[in-house]
Amino acid sequence: MGSKLRFLTATIAGSALAGMSQFCLAQNTDDPVADLVSRLKLESYKTTLKGLTQFGDRRQGTSRNRAAVDWIEEQLISYGCSNVERLHYTFTTRPRGSGRRTAAGTPDLTTPTGGLVGRNGNGPGGSSIYGYRSPTGVNRDLQAQPDERIRLLNAEEPVDGPRSEVYCTKIGTTRPDEMYIVSAHMDGHGVNEAVNDDGSGTALVMELARIMSDSGVETERSIRFALWNNEETGLNGSSAYVEQRKELQGIEEPAGSGNYPEPTWLGMIQHDMMLWDHGAPRADGTVSWDQRAEADVNIEFQSVSDLADDSMRLAFVFKAAADAYNTDYPATVGPHMTNTDSTPFMNEVPSISLRENERGSHTGGGWNPTWHSPLDVWTNFTDKDFRLGLNAAQTTLAAVAKLSGATVND
Repeated sequence: MGSKLRFLTATIAGSALAGMSQFCLAQNTDDPVADLVSRLKLESYKTTLKGLTQFGDRRQGTSRNRAAVDWIEEQLISYGCSNVERLHYTFTTRPRGSGRRTAAGTPDLTTPTGGLVGRNGNGPGGSSIYGYRSPTGVNRDLQAQPDERIRLLNAEEPVDGPRSEVYCTKIGTTRPDEMYIVSAHMDGHGVNEAVNDDGSGTALVMELARIMSDSGVETERSIRFALWNNEETGLNGSSAYVEQRKELQGIEEPAGSGNYPEPTWLGMIQHDMMLWDHGAPRADGTVSWDQRAEADVNIEFQSVSDLADDSMRLAFVFKAAADAYNTDYPATVGPHMTNTDSTPFMNEVPSISLRENERGSHTGGGWNPTWHSPLDVWTNFTDKDFRLGLNAAQTTLAAVAKLSGATVND
């Protein structure tokens, strides 16, 4: 086992065996994690999310997507997040039936050619026990969107070519050569505003970047906040990042400078669709428009990944953080992580994703009628939905603050 996995395993295992006592300080006024979590505000989260809606569905390969990338970059700079950077790659559409590919053309693990896809796009272990009573699919029809303003925002069709995505880094004070990656995908589709998929995750990551970039906040280890592009076309942006940067981990550049352009990865945490947990479809296929009382944040790892055990332990660290710091909704852990940007990382570093539902059996089974549809617009969500996203932010902020050794000096 490498040093980074030994560190993570020791940290997580020690936490589990001690009843996750390191998270049970939420009531301590001297607890920096409680201080940081208290800075997450519903209205601020909603404001950031609302800002993303000005770019429509942010479909890759369009001017609205490029404008959204520029806007995200400007916001991160305004937060004072250090080292705001872009990763560049080229995307080429693959012929139908050839399977989705990474930016370099290699098979994507979430496609039929990669062998990890099941019914309705769910990964290994995704259960069909709840049935598939509500249809799912990607809307491409402009006229299916009743709002003329949103139709006009999304009229431009994508073209192949150069792509870019933004990330920034909170530099660790004592271990700048190690980092956690906190991420979401900023692109969407469906002729909508991509509020839930994945404005909800993008706004979450941006809010965490804002809070952790405060000059009074320090961390021992680094944290990278990444907003992937091209998730909807086959995880191409995150795959490009892995392909371009995994061999650069832990290399000091220049030697003796204390500068690590790509710190060693300790954990990868993805956020994808954070708002809608309204329950299973009824017998007639309809879904409730009210957030269910038992809504929760789903923390998933992939049981068939090379690092499944370490990813599972990481997931339970996040579960403990939710137990201690979430204000409204609890969290659950499941082994069926799939179809999101943590997949390209899962055999390289312990990886988890946070979602509103289990991706395979719930989302793939039609639990969310806004998924890739004209319904994914601001007016179809309430504060109960937005608060579920905020609670996911509380989960990640608490866990990453603890794992990175965060302190507050103001």
